[in-house]
Amino acid sequence: MTRRRKDDKKRFSFTRLVFGVLLLSMLAGVLFVEAYVNAEFHPDHSEGRGLRTRVPQSVIDGGPIIDTRNGAVRSYTLPAKTIALTFDDGPDPQWTPRIVEVLRRHNVNATFFVVGTQVTRHADIVAELARGGDEIGIHSFTHPRLDNLSQWQRELEYSQTQLAVIRATGRKSALLRLPYSSSANAIDDANWPLIEEAGQLGYLSVMTDTDSRDWSRPGVDAIVRGATPEGDNGSIVLMHDAGGDRAQTIEALDRFIPMMQQRGYTFTTVSGGLAKALDGRDVAVDAPATPADKRRAIALVTAVSVADWIMELLRVLFLIVGVLTIGRTLALFLLAGRHARKRRAKTWRWGPPVEEPVSVIVPAYNEKEGIEAAVRSLAGGDHPGGIEVVVVDDGSTDGTAALVEAMGLPNVRVVRIPNGGKPNALNVGVALAKHDLIVMVDGDTVFEPDSVRHLVQPFADPTVGAVAGNVKVGNRGSIVARWQHIEYVIGFNLDRRLYDLLQVMPTIPGAIGAFRRQALRDIGGISHDTLAEDTDATMALCRTGWRVVYEERARAWTEAPSTLRQLWLQRYRWSYGTMQAMWKHRRSLVDRGPSGRFGRVGLPFIAFFGIALPLLAPLIDILLVYGLFFSSWKITTIAWLAMFGMQVLTAVVAFRLDKEKLRPLWVLPLQQFVYRQLMYIVLIQSMGTALTGARLRWHKLHRAGSAGSSAPIATTPPGGSAPASAPAGVSGSGPVGAHSGASEFGRNDAGAPGGGAGFAADEQADGWASVGAPADGWPSARAGATRLGSRPPAGTDAFGAAGAWPPAEGDDSARAWPPADATGTDGGVGGPAPTGPPRRGVAQVPHASAPEHRVSEHTAALYAGSRTRLLRSSSAAGSEGEES
Repeated sequence: MTRRRKDDKKRFSFTRLVFGVLLLSMLAGVLFVEAYVNAEFHPDHSEGRGLRTRVPQSVIDGGPIIDTRNGAVRSYTLPAKTIALTFDDGPDPQWTPRIVEVLRRHNVNATFFVVGTQVTRHADIVAELARGGDEIGIHSFTHPRLDNLSQWQRELEYSQTQLAVIRATGRKSALLRLPYSSSANAIDDANWPLIEEAGQLGYLSVMTDTDSRDWSRPGVDAIVRGATPEGDNGSIVLMHDAGGDRAQTIEALDRFIPMMQQRGYTFTTVSGGLAKALDGRDVAVDAPATPADKRRAIALVTAVSVADWIMELLRVLFLIVGVLTIGRTLALFLLAGRHARKRRAKTWRWGPPVEEPVSVIVPAYNEKEGIEAAVRSLAGGDHPGGIEVVVVDDGSTDGTAALVEAMGLPNVRVVRIPNGGKPNALNVGVALAKHDLIVMVDGDTVFEPDSVRHLVQPFADPTVGAVAGNVKVGNRGSIVARWQHIEYVIGFNLDRRLYDLLQVMPTIPGAIGAFRRQALRDIGGISHDTLAEDTDATMALCRTGWRVVYEERARAWTEAPSTLRQLWLQRYRWSYGTMQAMWKHRRSLVDRGPSGRFGRVGLPFIAFFGIALPLLAPLIDILLVYGLFFSSWKITTIAWLAMFGMQVLTAVVAFRLDKEKLRPLWVLPLQQFVYRQLMYIVLIQSMGTALTGARLRWHKLHRAGSAGSSAPIATTPPGGSAPASAPAGVSGSGPVGAHSGASEFGRNDAGAPGGGAGFAADEQADGWASVGAPADGWPSARAGATRLGSRPPAGTDAFGAAGAWPPAEGDDSARAWPPADATGTDGGVGGPAPTGPPRRGVAQVPHASAPEHRVSEHTAALYAGSRTRLLRSSSAAGSEGEES
């Protein structure tokens, strides 16, 4: 079964890789097509004549229609008083219809030499020209200088334009005018081979007799003079129906046609003039397209249309990115600055100083590299109420628990449980914690001496249910870590100021966060439903009406991933977990009260700035590359520098607000070309994982224990004695009493210290102990009762509900978990429903049903009946294997 799962995982990974490659290839193809069909060109005009050693004299002295088909060289001139009007570079949706209107008003047809890219986009105009009797000729697909292209590229220019014409008219054209060509006597050695080559491909090359030079917009009079032939000579007249403002061309045309008609001239098409020159013989300049040609034409036009559509979409998305970026920047400048000024004011106070004792929960799985520094910094904090540290070893295999025990710190204890994941470890730690103020800390995080004290001060406000601290990157030696340092300051801490003011904090970081026990009860503890348990819990708190605030003075130093792979794994989990949490709490969008406020303010903020903006941000890089190679590189560079300047300005403001040195910002330019792209791919992969419904396993990151390399570390009390302010129930030496515990997320009973009652436990074959009666005569812990050996308040059970205690003799039945009366919906927070009347003004978020949010066996074991498996627990000063 394991091998099959591995094979399935490999196939899934390969499928995602193939999908990603196909997606990138499609995008690259679209950009290439778009760049090709949007090649910039200048209107036709002669740029001088070169040597003419290879050009036949008959061509130089001949007419504007040159036939080099079948190996022969012939040229033709229009008869006297015959004019063929020709228009280049169209069709144009603005100017071509207006020119046609003038032609129809004077009953004149003309020949239009079209550009293929324009035909693919405005085929209806070309079709209308053909139906009206006008003639269609080929003018290339992208209007390049053909003498600078290879032969296969020239043939591609002709054939693609031909296909575009076929799609519009159903016929192939044999007329060709080379871009930037002029009269026959201007043909030189550079373009004569092109005319010969065109004949071999079956084309008649059409030059000009008179050039109106309307492309330069010299004025109506000048255009008329340029188009007028000498004497009564016949003439092929060159004009333009695209490539710029053609208002002068239209006005000149409306004057030129009646003027020449009054002089006895007749107007015809190129093929009509050639037929007159050949004494009325029919001249075939077009032919019906074959079915194969039509299929190829459909493919070409479809490709261009799709590329145009996607490029237009990219432009719209780029506009959205710009609006979001500017909006976020303005919001950060206004609100984050306001937040800092408010909290740093000399008159600012949360309320009376908070000096209640604090329990710090440290879930740890294979954290041997950094656990000692983390625990030492926590145990030596200067919080006046005293600090209890509970390290929950979640099935570590590297001796993490033994390292903590060997430290011999009096206010630290270790709890060993089988590996069940971080949420389970946190729930176990909370259940065993002695105090109502709970701090949750990652096992690789180092606190400053005053971090805990500052972190709990917001609890002076009774509406505050949780506090997010200020996370710093401790290992800043590598460039990858420095990039993350910048991101932490700009993307996390600066954002938290904004979310704090809006009262929609989405995430309390796992590295440093504080909670009221009652707040955790209200949301049923830490849920296993997502990979971002911190985000999930924070959203649940906001929905239940608790305020979640940011305390910048409480700083924690964490070890950031030092390699790109480790960074990838971490951010992949974060991104995916955040999406899971948003989906879980989607019902808040339609809720009322605090839940609805979070849903309609907080979730859109996260969706726009946490997902949409990062997802669309790659457009900046894509359009940068596109613009540098296929558009105006100057405009592109200026636009990119403007966006980068905005990022630098934001970074400077964020660093100043966080009181950080600006020196690390020198890596910000490099961040634009490696780090950001990695984050794009991570977010895209997370979105793909979410849309496909795949499950993502937890990735354990490799640690080096370098989180505290930049942090001021607290000093552990010397001699192994507890701080003078150690709270009641925490022994000065020896093991912390396991029985002086708490109900699950419920306030603890002031139990006896470590030398008090213990449990008579019978070891089982599997290494666990079943709980017998406590030595002090109290009955065994029942379902939902206080932590093993703890005495609940008289007349109540552990959940605070009225009931007899102790239970009747022999009553050791277990209560089902979650409680049978727990109800909820798929959008609920999860866990057991809070008991008692709801707090005034606080919305009660529905709790999920038991199958969806069942607490793990390891946590439930704390509340089972007389034969419950006992979690093995020992104090840091206790002997190996001592049971609590």
